Amino acid sequence: MAAAPVSRLIVGITGATGSIFGIRLLEALQDSDVETHLVVSKWSARTLAHETTYSLEQVQQLATAHYSPANQGAIISSGSFVTSGMVVAPCSMRTLAAIATGQGEHLIHRAADVVLKERRNLALVVRESPLNEIHLENMLKLSRMGVVILPPVPAFYNHPQSLDEMVNHIVMRILDQFDIHLDLTKRWDGEMLSGIRPVFISDKS
Repeated sequence: MAAAPVSRLIVGITGATGSIFGIRLLEALQDSDVETHLVVSKWSARTLAHETTYSLEQVQQLATAHYSPANQGAIISSGSFVTSGMVVAPCSMRTLAAIATGQGEHLIHRAADVVLKERRNLALVVRESPLNEIHLENMLKLSRMGVVILPPVPAFYNHPQSLDEMVNHIVMRILDQFDIHLDLTKRWDGEMLSGIRPVFISDKS
């Protein structure tokens, strides 16, 4: 009887802005022992073409396996397929609402529903601003069920020098939720700087 791999992670990429978060996460896991199972929604394919230089095919090749969002019979739609959980990065408000109300319109929704019913880890990198009451209520409902709501909020304590560093920091924090600890950028070391003006990426002086 074959043993399961060390870890399997389902990755959903939806049509919200921020495709790079899902892409960079897949890149970070390529040389790890984590098996990645990817679903890219129809609108995400359009968004990543607009926001990045990646093609859909290039993104799919970053994963161990990938599935059509229309394939509700894919292996990840069953709880018998054991995984460490699922991350949706970025997560649109439409997908947030679908998961919160149990609407399995396509495979990302269905896979998330399976992760919930199996009591596995689910992290949603929700991307919208400002948030209305519907968004907040859906987040609170899922948070009470144990879902990690992780907006891609940048940190500045590590003095990022590029947009890539900001993206890497967020991806590192996402992976931490699954006990996958990759030092993609500098972590907080407890040392407070004093009297030194940090240089931000927008500085022109």
